[in-house]
Amino acid sequence: MDPALNTGDTAWMLTAAAMVLLMIPGLAFFYGGMVRAKSVLNMLMMVMGVLFIVGVIWVIFGYSMTFGSDIGGVIGDPTEFLGLESLMADNPEATLPIMAFVAFQGMFAALTVGLVAGAIPDRTKFNGWLIFGTVWAILVYFPVAHWVWASGGWIFEMGVIDFAGGTAVHINAGAAALALAIVVGRRVGWPRTPMRPHNLTLVMIGAALLWFGWFGFNAGSALAANNTAAVVFLNTFAATCAAAIGWLVVEKIRDGHMTTLGAASGIVAGLVAITPACSAVSPMGALAIGVIAGVLCALAVGMKYKLGYDDSLDVVGVHLVGGLIGTLLIGFLATEAAPAGVNGLLYGGGADQLGKQAIGAFAVLGYSFVIALLIGLALKASGLLRVSKDTEISGVDLEEHAESAYELGEAGGGGRFAGVGAGAARREEAGI
Repeated sequence: MDPALNTGDTAWMLTAAAMVLLMIPGLAFFYGGMVRAKSVLNMLMMVMGVLFIVGVIWVIFGYSMTFGSDIGGVIGDPTEFLGLESLMADNPEATLPIMAFVAFQGMFAALTVGLVAGAIPDRTKFNGWLIFGTVWAILVYFPVAHWVWASGGWIFEMGVIDFAGGTAVHINAGAAALALAIVVGRRVGWPRTPMRPHNLTLVMIGAALLWFGWFGFNAGSALAANNTAAVVFLNTFAATCAAAIGWLVVEKIRDGHMTTLGAASGIVAGLVAITPACSAVSPMGALAIGVIAGVLCALAVGMKYKLGYDDSLDVVGVHLVGGLIGTLLIGFLATEAAPAGVNGLLYGGGADQLGKQAIGAFAVLGYSFVIALLIGLALKASGLLRVSKDTEISGVDLEEHAESAYELGEAGGGGRFAGVGAGAARREEAGI
């Protein structure tokens, strides 16, 4: 055994990587429950499909583009760790195997691309989406992650705090989602036709899996089983609880009801907002970030109706807005008592950190939006992006995947009582 290896840190990092992987099907369930029944499989496949592709390109050159030797502050050397074979050997001086870090960061890449899918369900060709996800990962995610987290990256070197992905993940994905929603256009009938979630139970299950996995996402970014991980873990928990309360209070005041969808959305909003700030604020600061995010994101999801863009599952209102909230509030609420060791404006640190946070956040927002817009326009011009009106009305699941999520009654392949519709068929025949 390598004498320098810290087995506790290694075990925690491999566990955290697996937790982040679990977030991806969790995201698929969260999104899948919110769409209509006729397109739930397409939504699941959009999230899982980019996991498969990003996983492959991460191994071949994605990790090297992100964490390879810096080239001009904008990209890593894509050939340095090509295929990852050079990283397989033991390092007698390392306390953590580099492959644990490679695996952990690979999950981040796949999840980030999947987040974008929530802006365009019900109406997108699966092949076109996979092309978009692949190109966007190469042109946007890998470079931006290098800017934010890699030594030499210009945002990293400027001193911007983004502990686990407020800019690199959430602002990045949210800006791309906005661009793609604009390019793809509105769903048929939106906003006049009600398009309610078809399965709120699935939504809450997805939110629960995301919350569980997010402890690996945030606390795992400490890269060790240490005090930073513990502080981050608690801050992540606190902010999420506060955000869910904030969202539900807005719903009660505005609509008269506290909804299950609101609770699930508040959970995600809090997780998004605390992600960049979890190492920089106190638990009370985490509560403040959470409740602010819950309130503002609940209000922000209505922007699409006023501005006319069909961000179907509120990626912009939750991830872009939540990411901006968490990233910018570091400039106000950071305290040197937290692991990051920086004071924000309200702790006597002046406006310097706030300025840095704003530059990093809006640079990522602008870059991601423009490149996503260009990729989307190219796919639209080639006819690869949007399904036909007839396909959208009948359901993309049947057209794109030749499947239906819920085979009831006679639709099953083995006769009237076959498959998942058997119970329903028996109850129908019995008159109950």
